[in-house]
Parts: sequence; C-alpha cells; structure tokens
Amino acid sequence: MKLTFHGVRGSIPSPGEQFIRYGGNTACIHIELNDGTDIILDAGTGIKSVGQKLAGKDTDIHLLLSHNHWDHIQGFPFFIPIYQPGRNIFITPGKTSQEDHDAILRQMTGTYFPVNYHSLQSNIEICPIPSDTDTWTLNSATITRRSMNHPGSGSSYLIEADGVKIAYITDNELYPPYQKETDFLQWVYFAEEADLIIHDAQYMMSDMPAKSGWGHSVAEEAVKLAMASRAKRLALYSHDHIRTDDEIEAVEQHCQEVVEIAEVDMEMFAAAEGLTIDFDQE
Repeated sequence: MKLTFHGVRGSIPSPGEQFIRYGGNTACIHIELNDGTDIILDAGTGIKSVGQKLAGKDTDIHLLLSHNHWDHIQGFPFFIPIYQPGRNIFITPGKTSQEDHDAILRQMTGTYFPVNYHSLQSNIEICPIPSDTDTWTLNSATITRRSMNHPGSGSSYLIEADGVKIAYITDNELYPPYQKETDFLQWVYFAEEADLIIHDAQYMMSDMPAKSGWGHSVAEEAVKLAMASRAKRLALYSHDHIRTDDEIEAVEQHCQEVVEIAEVDMEMFAAAEGLTIDFDQE
C-alpha cells in the first residue's frame, strides 16, 4: 500500500509564499493498494494533482467522501478523469445528517459551474452505503466508517488492506459542545493500533473557546487520541488556512513535546502536500 497527501488544508485553499512547505490545497489523499485499486479520500483542491496522476490509466477510481462541505468537494470539477470517455468513477458519499448524496455533482449545475455534470462522458456512479451498514469490502480492502463530530456530520474511514490499517478522521471535534456522534472511547476502539491515524488538528488551545463548536479538534487532542489508540503514526491534518508554514512547524514541535513527555513510542508529523508513505518499503 502507498499513501500520498495531495491536500492538507481545512476550510479554504491557502495560496502564497508562507504556505509552500506544507501546501495550500484542501483535503485529498490518494491510496494505492497492492492489487491496483485506487482509493481517493475527499475531493478538495488537492484532487486536481491526483487526476493528473491517474489520467494515464484506465482503471476504476473509488472516491470516498467524508462530507459535502465546500473544501472537501471543490476540486472535483477539475479532476481530469471525469472528462475521460468511459472512465469508471465510483463515489461513496459521507453519512451526513441530511442525505445529499449527489451534492458533489450538483455543484456542476446552473450558475455554479460552466460545465454541467450531465455532459460528462465518464461513468460516474454514486454509491451510498445503507445507513445500517458500517463495514464493507472494496476489492482487497475492508472499509469501516464512523460518524464524525462535525456540523452536518459525515464519515470517517478505517481502511484495512495489505496488512496495513489507516484511520482517516478529518473535520472531527473530539470534545464538541453539542451532542457527540462518536465519543472519545469509541474513536479509540475505531483507530486501535492503526499503522497511521490522519486526524483533524486545525486548532490550538489559543483558538478556544471562540471556535468551540466549529467542528475541528485542538492538535493536542489528536495526539491524545493517537496515544490512547496505540497508533504507530499520527499525521496532523486539516491545517487552519491562516496558519503559515512556520506556525504549523511550531504546532508540530509542540505536539512532539507532548509525545516525548508521555514517553510514547509513536511517530508524529504534520501532513504535507506531496508526502508519500510506502508501507511496503518499511
């Protein structure tokens, strides 16, 4: 299995010279399984570069969406494979509190976008998972979902394949002021002994209480979850769009100190665009 970060920002893209090291594109991750399956997590602006990578292939594409907030679907109209005749693209929508399965397509209608999705020549299929099903298979992978603590909710995903376990938990508020969809202990069991947890770390304690209830976690809380889950690695994800490279590095260093003080054997890093983890080479 190989995983590449293509977009790591939350809320809105962050252009500019102060946002180069970690990247300014919004949420998107590409996972390549050993059986050749391509899985994409979210369709933020980072999906544009995934499309450039996959344009030369003719294999099926599986897109798992966490939810329909703009920063998680806005790159889809610029995803090259949707314009390739006959290309098969399967989209699994997030389990949101209000069902809106085709929102990613409807952004390409009316006055929102100049190309209507009805004119696309690719074969796009929306594949909602029944509400009473939280585990299913996708070729050689087993996928499990858990409801996020986020306005409108959505899905976090656990992907198990090739002897690797990855937990993708973005836009998740571990300690929200509203009723939780999933509590801390449930998250611990969900991500237990994961090879990699990718977790929302948009805020710092200094952002609170002003941003409490906005649907994102404080970075230290993500570290606490990863340590409780006995994860091998933690990637801090969904960086605040106003946080510069130097500020993200400071967040990373602060969280590393937390790990060292706890004397936990866990690798921790801030996710960056272009970073690839090849689990077969480890």
